[in-house]
Amino acid sequence: MTSYKFALIICLLIVFSGFGQEKDFTSNLYTTYEKYKEPSLDKRRIKHNNIQPLINKLSANPEFKVNVVGKSIEGRSLSLISIGTGTTDVFLWSQMHGDEPTATQAIFDIFNFLTSGDFKNEKENILKNLKLHFLPMLNPDGAEVYQRRNTLGIDINRDALSLQSPEGRTLKRVRDSLDADFGFNLHDQSTYYNAERTDKPATISYLAPAFNYEKDINEVRGNAMKVIVYMNQIIQKYAPGQVGRYNDDFEPRAFGDNIQKWGTSAILIESGGYKSDPEKQEIRKLNYVSILSAIYSIANGNYKNIPISEYDKIPENDRKLFDLKLNNLTYNLLGKNYTLDVGIHQLEVDNPSHKTYYNSSRVVDQGDLSTYYGYETLEGKGYTMVGGKVYPKILASIKEVSQLKALDLLRSGFTYVRVENIPKGENYVSYPLNIIGKDYKVPEFKMRVGVIPNFILEQQGKPRYAVVNGFLIDLKSGEGNFKNALILR
Repeated sequence: MTSYKFALIICLLIVFSGFGQEKDFTSNLYTTYEKYKEPSLDKRRIKHNNIQPLINKLSANPEFKVNVVGKSIEGRSLSLISIGTGTTDVFLWSQMHGDEPTATQAIFDIFNFLTSGDFKNEKENILKNLKLHFLPMLNPDGAEVYQRRNTLGIDINRDALSLQSPEGRTLKRVRDSLDADFGFNLHDQSTYYNAERTDKPATISYLAPAFNYEKDINEVRGNAMKVIVYMNQIIQKYAPGQVGRYNDDFEPRAFGDNIQKWGTSAILIESGGYKSDPEKQEIRKLNYVSILSAIYSIANGNYKNIPISEYDKIPENDRKLFDLKLNNLTYNLLGKNYTLDVGIHQLEVDNPSHKTYYNSSRVVDQGDLSTYYGYETLEGKGYTMVGGKVYPKILASIKEVSQLKALDLLRSGFTYVRVENIPKGENYVSYPLNIIGKDYKVPEFKMRVGVIPNFILEQQGKPRYAVVNGFLIDLKSGEGNFKNALILR
């Protein structure tokens, strides 16, 4: 055995010994989570006025120090919330992109944990060794309308050099004033990322950003890598195989890359997808466990013994997931049968209030998709795609449609119902029949990228499955993860 391999084995034994000593704490974080989950933030589309009462409550707690450190373009306050008396500063900021709120929710769960009477020894250890600083919503204007960019229309995460935005200037000023040892840059990523060469979604992805084009590793970046390896070991217990490593190409305009360059060990956490978790509440829980575990490791200093070489063993992110993947379907075109795989995204469309959404699905790819995966997959060999039919009777109102037996209509091949009077402003219905206006012409059925997927899958000439607005419905059992159909005028 070479001396290098022997040293590596010794390091790993030290790491996992420390990991074993802390596993009870991290396990308890997961099992007791519901006790600390902030109930007022139960949906992704949270706004500035949703978190302000919670921040005001913390202001009244003498353990916390709350300061307004800046304002957004539209004048919403940016609050820095600090706790702890230690000599190591840890700075966490979230929702730099207004439509990426998962970690913001987790931060308020962490506040509930810190203000509870539980885990006294662990909390004492954290707070006597660390000063924790949280900026939970950096882009409140974007959050108000659930969009990535700020009111100026720029991506704050590409404003680290120009500092055109007041939000970006605030982040830079706070980072510089704290000169934090560690920084947690908290984001959401597309739910369509998967862990490289697997069908597992990249539920949590990590990155220790590069600070130069050469992707050099100095002590600052190395410490970030070590903490990430530790967090990965924790999350593998609860989402095995569902951790990815974000691309580390240097982006000179990005805050994470520059914060690494400025001397803070920057750790990017991206919240991706998790099956049957559209509001990302399980992923929020994983953020809570991951972040608190990392903070505990920093407080103890256990991360220091972790080999950096373990970082590159985390699979890279890939982007090969569909919400629904249909394999080996028969498609008749101009009298000839072809075999197609079909990949569908169930895309979200915000309602005008930006508090809720509906789905308007699209075919995003078709052909040979054998290297792609789906949250939901159907092996379609023996099934033929045919267009859904229009119910022959024109109904007076949408209410009348709701009284129909939708499953019976689907079993007869109908996916559309024509309605005489459709109220303005309504775009979807909660039952699996698309509503069309009296003059709407249903397009000829052609499988093309970009179309709304509405069709029947026939088996030996009889409907077996229906795809309504991209949601698969089993016509034998009536089961399916259906969300909504569309109103088409």
